[in-house]
Amino acid sequence: MNVRKSQSSFTLVKLCVLAGILLILALFLFGSTIGSQFGAVQQMIMQGLGPVQRATTTMVSNLQLFAQDYLVLWNIRDDNKQLRIKITEYQQQLDQYREAYARNRYLENELAFKNEENFPSMTARVIGKDPSFWFQTLIIDRGKNDGVIEGMIARTSQGVVGQITQISDHYSKILLTNAPSSAIDAMIQKNRIRGILKGAADKGYILHYILKNVDVEVGDRIVTAGVGGAFPSGIPLGTVSAVHSQRRGMFQEIEVAPIVEFERLEMVFIDLSEKQKIAAEMGRSVEQVVQ
Repeated sequence: MNVRKSQSSFTLVKLCVLAGILLILALFLFGSTIGSQFGAVQQMIMQGLGPVQRATTTMVSNLQLFAQDYLVLWNIRDDNKQLRIKITEYQQQLDQYREAYARNRYLENELAFKNEENFPSMTARVIGKDPSFWFQTLIIDRGKNDGVIEGMIARTSQGVVGQITQISDHYSKILLTNAPSSAIDAMIQKNRIRGILKGAADKGYILHYILKNVDVEVGDRIVTAGVGGAFPSGIPLGTVSAVHSQRRGMFQEIEVAPIVEFERLEMVFIDLSEKQKIAAEMGRSVEQVVQ
């Protein structure tokens, strides 16, 4: 208990001494301000407090500038966030406009082809694809009820797409010309030399049975030969992409790049000429299936 009392008394004494010093400083400052000049004590105090005040003022100014800059940066951050959202929206709209423009151009080309060609045709939309290697096929939204029969030819403005092999009431399957199970009577357009064009899937076609002495070069156009009646003569199939002359044998091996972009097909035209021939033989009209 005595120790605690001693500590309390010592603390009280220190407080009294400190209060006295502050009182004396206040009296000196008050007295020195009465005259026209600073007193010695005030000058001493001002000399000591000047750097502290300057540092304090500088710090406060810097804090104010930092606060202002922080608020500005925060606002800029919000603005950038909003701008990024708008840019994303505009980019999506631009992609939609580009797709609409590309589709419109595609449909315009196909419509112009349909109007220019004189064969009876039916428009069909591609709704599916069979990815199997040997039987590469497309599925279209036209079938038996629309007048489609097996053996009809599917075409686009670019060239031959394939031949209808299976039908149902409302859908049909087209065997693509580049399927390995497909074979077409074809010819080199510039010299009318005929061969058999076989599908090679992603590699395009291989033109077989062209003799070594036949003039064929990269870039030559390959078209349907019209033999057998399945494909009319002169429909584009592709262009020669490579020519290989083997030491043995009498034929050249000719690679052909398809003219039709099978991966981008959205619609095809079904050639109704075969249907027209059958209807003519049966004495019936085909106006209901010719569109």
